[in-house]
Amino acid sequence: MRSALAAVLISCALVLVGCEKKASAPPASSGSTAAGGTPGVTGDTILLGEVGSLTGSEATFGISTRNAIELAINQVNADGGVKGKKIEIRVYDNQSKPEEAANAANRLINQDNVLLILGEVASSNSIAMANKAQPAKVPMISNASTNPKVTEIGDYIFRVCFIDPFQGYVMAKFAHDNLKMNKVAVLRDLGSDYSQGLADVFERKFTEMGGKIVAGETYTKGSTDFRSQLTAIKRSSPEAIYIPGYYNDIGLIARQARELGVTATLMGGDGWDSEKLFELGGSAIDGSYFSNHYSPDDPNPRIQKFIAAYKAAYGSVPDALAALGYDAAMVAVDAIKRAPSFDRAAIRDAIAQTKNFHGVTGSITLDEKRNATKPAVVLEVSKGKTKYVDTIAP
Repeated sequence: MRSALAAVLISCALVLVGCEKKASAPPASSGSTAAGGTPGVTGDTILLGEVGSLTGSEATFGISTRNAIELAINQVNADGGVKGKKIEIRVYDNQSKPEEAANAANRLINQDNVLLILGEVASSNSIAMANKAQPAKVPMISNASTNPKVTEIGDYIFRVCFIDPFQGYVMAKFAHDNLKMNKVAVLRDLGSDYSQGLADVFERKFTEMGGKIVAGETYTKGSTDFRSQLTAIKRSSPEAIYIPGYYNDIGLIARQARELGVTATLMGGDGWDSEKLFELGGSAIDGSYFSNHYSPDDPNPRIQKFIAAYKAAYGSVPDALAALGYDAAMVAVDAIKRAPSFDRAAIRDAIAQTKNFHGVTGSITLDEKRNATKPAVVLEVSKGKTKYVDTIAP
């Protein structure tokens, strides 16, 4: 297990080196304000910013997102760009840490002077970024942060994914209605806004449906021993355990649960979505379920076209974080096209007016709280793959 994790970190570090080279490629003037112009816009260039977890515990999230945003921008530029200008993207790694996410956002705003910011996946990171973008009045679109607190920070903060109250409801409904379960335990990451949000809603909704939460345990990100929590959960004899965490923890939790003889079905949220989940969890993760934003099995031509383009560029099937990253970039481009000027306030207004945008992850309409209204899918993990099970609408 340690060697596998080391390999992941090494590969992520190599990717980061390439990313930093790309990020530094534009000339120093790219982020400046031209005479009589606006931030992020020069004669022939529009500079956008991105912050992602390219290294650290959530590195696969950041790499998938970075790849998909790069794909979107390349496609837009190949089609002629926007209003006669090419788009460039300045990318910074936050090392999967909120404080680094805040530093990166601050750098994009005050040093690079970008037009808008894309990112992040982890809600704690997006909250840190939003606290820099909002007071500076720089539009920010989170691709995959589902905690409601992200967009509550202010009117310049948006997201293209559904939020935790809906995702928590989806798995509560699936456990109760589809799996016919009555007793569920919850294991949450005490230091994660994402995990706490999903766990709170799941517990409330499952109880409202007539189910019973028989145990509640906590852990902190980066832990490697979950046996005491799992032993306590085992004593309550749950039919399932809801674990709304990230893939790097879930794999270890699943292995240790099975080693202790815990046979309960494991369930989670979109933080599970990573190829590394199968590597870390092995067969211990088989038979588990999690909510997500899209399924690669969907025959929709728009989805299959995106998958084919991503595979051609990066050699793998894109996960949901990639699909959301692509959608976030395209929503930003669409808003820039519709805005009457390159003024950040005008871009903000155009993003807020996004209605029925046909994205890879579904039709995206932003509500008055700047959140996306859209359905979720439930996937089953089986033999190193995910399998579509159900779609649950708002």
